[in-house]
Amino acid sequence: MANSKKSSSSMADLASKTLRDTAASNIAKRLAGSVLAQRDGDKQTGAKMEDVASKVLRSDKYADETKALAGSVMS
Repeated sequence: MANSKKSSSSMADLASKTLRDTAASNIAKRLAGSVLAQRDGDKQTGAKMEDVASKVLRSDKYADETKALAGSVMS
């Protein structure tokens, strides 16, 4: 079954910038990688990554950009 989740071009751009940012957190980079994996092809986010994204969205300690990546992973 093909994956119906596809990251938007704006989220893919944010993910790309995050991966190149030396100051970005490891969690932001993990989320960014997942967003880019969903951009094209039929890759799906695994349960572990969805759990991570859910925790990021519920926490107050993450930056808005990280939360945006997490939201993209979850949608």
